[in-house]
Amino acid sequence: MSAAKQALVIGGGIAGMSAAIVLRESGMKVHLIDRDPEWKVYGAGITITGPTLRVMKRLGILDRVLAEGYTSDGLLVCDAQGNTVAEIETRGEALNGVPGAGGIMRPVLHSILSERLRLLAPRVSLGTSVASLIPGHPTQVTFTDGSTGTYDLVVGADGIFSATRAMMFPDTPEPHYVGQVCWRLMTSRHPAIERRTYFLGGPSKVGINPVSPDQMYMFLLEPVQRFERRPEGDQYRHLDALMAPYGGVVADLRAELNAGSRIVARPLETIFLRAPWYRQGCVLIGDAAHATTPQLASGAGMAMEDGVVLGECVAGEDNIEAALARFMQRRYPRCALVVEKSLTLGRLEKAVTSPIEQVRVVEQALAQLNQPY
Repeated sequence: MSAAKQALVIGGGIAGMSAAIVLRESGMKVHLIDRDPEWKVYGAGITITGPTLRVMKRLGILDRVLAEGYTSDGLLVCDAQGNTVAEIETRGEALNGVPGAGGIMRPVLHSILSERLRLLAPRVSLGTSVASLIPGHPTQVTFTDGSTGTYDLVVGADGIFSATRAMMFPDTPEPHYVGQVCWRLMTSRHPAIERRTYFLGGPSKVGINPVSPDQMYMFLLEPVQRFERRPEGDQYRHLDALMAPYGGVVADLRAELNAGSRIVARPLETIFLRAPWYRQGCVLIGDAAHATTPQLASGAGMAMEDGVVLGECVAGEDNIEAALARFMQRRYPRCALVVEKSLTLGRLEKAVTSPIEQVRVVEQALAQLNQPY
């Protein structure tokens, strides 16, 4: 028997929608809220691992992701001039036949998830957020529109700067900057790029990943002590300088940079909340609990797995605290692995260590993540 009948999900992103889907599948009444009145998502493409594709299958969205994104097997590692250094195997028996890697545009994934969720008919409130909550059994919630509600389960899925986290654990430190800025460039797919490709050994880490048959994105991780936001008109000039040491496909992309190039720059920040991530019927998932840097391309996958595991634990227990304790047992080590190894890779990248040393970390981490969640 389920531990809860009524659930509030705060945040309509990847983690929140994944949790809402599985909770609705178990028969719970779900109220999902998002502060954006248009429920949009912004950003460039995202990289997908085999384990992420596996959890997409569990959520019932894999077929559409395969149709509207891009998948392949294996990762190609090159030096700064584009010469092959290594190839990383991404397939594994535990992936149950799904591809080992891929990519998709973030707005496309958001659309696929939201359409899947709407088929399950949850209550969705947009343009609102939580003004206050009193954890308990049930939890009392007041919304910014003045309405109130009581819920057996409250799921905080409102991202790295989570207001829910601040309400539940007010003494938690803020997310911190890790000393790298991620530059993303959206462009047409280069004919030489057929799978995720890294360029290591230069002053910055560079990666390229297809996100559809005709689109791809490049990311460049710039090591810098402090993030400074640059005017949009100046971004392509700065990225041009960062790409100058690279040959091969990166040099081709650099030659096409101009003021109209689609460029996004964001500081890399992280937070890993110590256990437990729950309190009296309220729980944090996704970036609200464990925001990782992108080195292992597993942030979206961990968010989706959180939602699935939470739904399974709540459906399988008749006590909400026991369900959340079980959720922590299943999720904490796996999410800790992603955050720890991603930060390790970031340190190796900033130190410009051997590409092979970095490859070993990726191989070991992916082998562990391929195991069932």
